[in-house]
Amino acid sequence: MNLVVVSNRVARGKANEPMTGGLAAALLPVVENSGAIWVGSSGRVRDGAQMEPIVEVEQLGAGALALLDLPAAHYAGYYEGFANSALWPALHSRSDLIRVSHDDYTSYREVNGFVARALLRFQKPDTLFWIQDYHFLSLGAELRGLDVKSPIGFFLHTPWPARGVIDSVPHHRELVEAMLAYDLIGFQTAEDCENFASCVRVDLGLKIRDGVVKSRHGRTRLAVFPIGIDADKFAQSAAKAISHPDVSRLRRSLHGEKLAIGVDRLDYSKGLVNRINAFDRMWSTHPGLLRGVSLLQIATPSRESIEAYGNLQSEVARLVSEVNGRHGEVDWTPIRYLNKGFGQSVLAGLYRTAQVGVVTPLNDGMNLVAKEYVAAQSPVDPGVLVLSKFAGAADELDTALLVNPHDIDGMARTIAMALSMPLNERRLRYEAMMAKLHRHSIQQWFADFVDSLQDTDIDEPEIEPLPAATAGLLAQRSAPPGTRYH
Repeated sequence: MNLVVVSNRVARGKANEPMTGGLAAALLPVVENSGAIWVGSSGRVRDGAQMEPIVEVEQLGAGALALLDLPAAHYAGYYEGFANSALWPALHSRSDLIRVSHDDYTSYREVNGFVARALLRFQKPDTLFWIQDYHFLSLGAELRGLDVKSPIGFFLHTPWPARGVIDSVPHHRELVEAMLAYDLIGFQTAEDCENFASCVRVDLGLKIRDGVVKSRHGRTRLAVFPIGIDADKFAQSAAKAISHPDVSRLRRSLHGEKLAIGVDRLDYSKGLVNRINAFDRMWSTHPGLLRGVSLLQIATPSRESIEAYGNLQSEVARLVSEVNGRHGEVDWTPIRYLNKGFGQSVLAGLYRTAQVGVVTPLNDGMNLVAKEYVAAQSPVDPGVLVLSKFAGAADELDTALLVNPHDIDGMARTIAMALSMPLNERRLRYEAMMAKLHRHSIQQWFADFVDSLQDTDIDEPEIEPLPAATAGLLAQRSAPPGTRYH
């Protein structure tokens, strides 16, 4: 088997460098150990209207990284435009934040076509293509258009929202139909899978039987693959990191007070404003916790050129300042707020130091921070995870303290409860969650998806054409004459 993994973002896995997101953290260890080729953006763009893909290859453990310079003319429209100003807000049920043009969609399809052409050099008779995330919804269709017959799978690292929300994305029908060029589409939760199936049934008029849909592309299987972490490896890293200088300084600075920790990209899906408001409410309603617990909030800046992100960064900074001004004292700061990332080894030590982990997104994919916090805890004296019921991890980590991030009073009460939870209950909850982490590890996720993709029947199936009404809608919404996507 020759496995080619494709994502917009890649990671090199240097121990002291911050991870750029859950996708990178998830894929890095399996690529390093499996011998796969991981293809993604180099972070550079290149001018030239007729540019052919240029690939730079470097070793990554047993595998390799293949880095592409993406076309400058289309990168902004693809990445900041359609991917992150249309798809990202919609996938996180924030259709009010969609800001997109037809040119952005054209650029999105152009970049998907460009990457498809670059992937041809990696195709062998035994190749499997595994495409990752919302940046490449149409990449499978582009590969099929280049006569690629190999099995092609797709995994979505974000939620898939209710049909009424995804309907707000321009060209959403074309994209859903294009996704059916994949042999296997994987989701993080059963709800995400069912939401996508609803789009297929209602918007495209296609039938789904036993998780399989037949379209003009062939057969596509829809399935759930909960993504995990290497819990034992992360636990070992956390134990070692206690002696790291950053972790040691943090522990000394606490002077016996308890610590809550939040680690997020600075993104509106993460619920940072609601979380800070909940801590503000907790200190107001539980004055005995003043000077008794502080919050370490690490919020790494993200996509700052997009207006919604710049506005959020200003709002969170203002709110932190107000809360610290209201509750702080000359020798005590309630919220320690850091706008920078940390390497995984340091984060593991910070998680282990904190008595409470707060992972409270408004809407999110799996959110591996929740699993990392649990794995980092000392089995003898574990902390408590406070987890949003709208994070994908809540399906598995049901012995965490689950909260509604829109209920500020409820979150404040739950955080206070976590801080006073008896040791015996903390251990029982921790042990139950660790058992889930071991069952749904990153290695199991990888093996399950690849095995399922290898089992795909790539013989030509009986074709079930699009219903006439749907075909007409797609034709009406297609690009004007002369538009090329690859």
